[in-house]
Amino acid sequence: MEIETLHEFDDHLASDAPLGGLRLQGLDLTGYGERLAARGDLTGLVVLGGTVPVPVAEVLLRGGAILFPGVADAPVDPWRGLYLPSDLYAGIEDGYATTPDARTYAWFLDARLRTDAYCTLVRAIHDDSVTDELDEFVEGRSVVGVMGGHGLQRDSGSYAAAARLGHALAEEGHLVATGGGPGAMEAANLGALCRTADAVDDAVARLAAVRSFRPDVTAWAATAIAARRAIVGDEPQAPTETLGPSARSLGIPTWFYGHEPSNVFCDAIAKYFSNAIREEGLLARSDAGIVVLPGAAGTVQEIFQAVTPLYYAPEGARLPPLVLVGRDHWSERVPVWPALTTIAADRPMAGAIHLVETIDEVLPLLPPPRRG
Repeated sequence: MEIETLHEFDDHLASDAPLGGLRLQGLDLTGYGERLAARGDLTGLVVLGGTVPVPVAEVLLRGGAILFPGVADAPVDPWRGLYLPSDLYAGIEDGYATTPDARTYAWFLDARLRTDAYCTLVRAIHDDSVTDELDEFVEGRSVVGVMGGHGLQRDSGSYAAAARLGHALAEEGHLVATGGGPGAMEAANLGALCRTADAVDDAVARLAAVRSFRPDVTAWAATAIAARRAIVGDEPQAPTETLGPSARSLGIPTWFYGHEPSNVFCDAIAKYFSNAIREEGLLARSDAGIVVLPGAAGTVQEIFQAVTPLYYAPEGARLPPLVLVGRDHWSERVPVWPALTTIAADRPMAGAIHLVETIDEVLPLLPPPRRG
């Protein structure tokens, strides 16, 4: 049983229910030493991060509990879970290199840390914490994944179209999930975050002044943060886990591709160290379908990852649609569509894959979102 607030823990202690098997996540246990010392059932209690003063830690360890302390010298808290944009971009006014996002990427790239077992453990704990909270965040939601190239520039017609797609999906009731990066991903997250079509148009116009994250991530991010503020006002005061029912925009980026900075147009950001876990998690959670805008190698990889479960799905299984947008792009420039139709021949997945020309053709191909 996971306990994530002191209120829950106090209720559990008051009930005299067993402590063995509990997982205390991110709690401040200052002042709990005597209450824990009075219990004789600490074996099997696991304390994950949080604040554990030495006297309390001694009580726990003597009683047979297991402690996973916080990590003092890592640029991230491995127990924290999801991020808000302000978490990753704190200090952007002093330049992107000073932000937690950039510092974490630099830490990840350090060759000495890549083979350090301790740092490997920190990254694994972090990604597991992200997954745990992400599962809670998307529970009960119809999630549509939107994939596409990171190089799409903000002043292009394709960027505006991707933003309109994200908005249309969110208005329909879907949670729009992307890889959380720039380009087409940013555009879809932006559209989903906006509550009106006019807000989409206004935001796209604001962003056009800084077309790309290259060569200056600072200017790119600062322009986006100002546009986000115009859309939603100040950052929400509530913790990210309370946003689930009303969230419209989700980003799932990775520090593996840290040179592609995270976009800020998300209600929550699930940022991973492991790209493999991140990609599989994004695709698996897109239970209402996946829409693929024009892209290159990374997007092609995601297409075939999405195709594999469709190909091997058992007879009668519900197959979420996979919709490729851009006939010429996916048939001629990057000829993925001929391969997909060949693979799908005489299999149920043939009815789940679609090639369309415009974003206006996407929505009718997706199932209606689950309500309530």
